[in-house]
Amino acid sequence: MTRGNNRNVVFRSDEDYQYYLSLVTKYKLEHPFDLYHYCLMPNHTHFLIQTKKASDFSIFMKKLNLAYFHHFNREYSWVGHFWQDRYKSQPVGKDAYFIQCGKYIELNPVRAHIVEKPESYRYSSYGFYAQGKSDHLITPDFIYEELGHTDQERQKQYREIIVDQIIEDSYHKNTWGSNRQQYQEQQKIDRKNKKA
Repeated sequence: MTRGNNRNVVFRSDEDYQYYLSLVTKYKLEHPFDLYHYCLMPNHTHFLIQTKKASDFSIFMKKLNLAYFHHFNREYSWVGHFWQDRYKSQPVGKDAYFIQCGKYIELNPVRAHIVEKPESYRYSSYGFYAQGKSDHLITPDFIYEELGHTDQERQKQYREIIVDQIIEDSYHKNTWGSNRQQYQEQQKIDRKNKKA
């Protein structure tokens, strides 16, 4: 997640959103990773990704945030800090909660009362999963493939997924997912920190 400094709006027009997504496309080719779900909100962004190399993703985010800042500065003569600190990341367990985390991200515009229905919001991966809209940025969620035998079945099942309370409760924790997955992911983090 990346947030505008002081929660300032970072996307003021459709062109801003489109430009940001074009930068994601450009830098994702240079620093590959799997992007499963995303949502661009007016003052922050969410990505649910799996990196090939953690260092590559850090470089990707640095390039993306800097390039978009330059665009915003040119368009709106922005002065001062643009992004709030470095991007934040939380490990997400790869279990049944994974796809719910993605849908929870995509429901941000509904919770923020920007739209009534998630399919009305153009700057998220919801349309890819729920309506079959083309989105070259997306690597299909591995759980999504198990939702049905046809695209129509998968889309219908995705629309009907209820986001479990555990996702909402774990949203602000260091690790998302079931207790078991949270434990396993935390163990990986602890082992990695010991090596560093």
